Amino acid sequence: QVQLVESGGGLVQPGGSLRLSCAASGSIIRINDMGWYRQAPGKERELVAVIISGSTNYVDSVKGRFTISRDNAKNTAYLQMNSLKPEDTAVYYCNADISYGNVVARRQRYWGQGTQVTVSA
Repeated sequence: QVQLVESGGGLVQPGGSLRLSCAASGSIIRINDMGWYRQAPGKERELVAVIISGSTNYVDSVKGRFTISRDNAKNTAYLQMNSLKPEDTAVYYCNADISYGNVVARRQRYWGQGTQVTVSA
């Protein structure tokens, strides 16, 4: 019914920048919130940033460096990552709470497939 597709990951040197995109598609009625999580090897998945009705929240380790935004017309969220550090290396996952349906409205939280971000010299 609904898919989240991420893009924009890659290899970048410390201090560099990347922008991740997460596009939602399907029988979408409303996207209630969108966020980005990350999971580094051997660590638990953590919430990096979330945007709800225009309000944003970030984990302390990325405040001042990362910016989450949404384009409601495109059902797309972005994560602009600046001043990247090696400790930002992880698989980044998009997550969204979406109301959907053509006849009967339902609500479900979806995950994207993940995109690798590697920060290394």
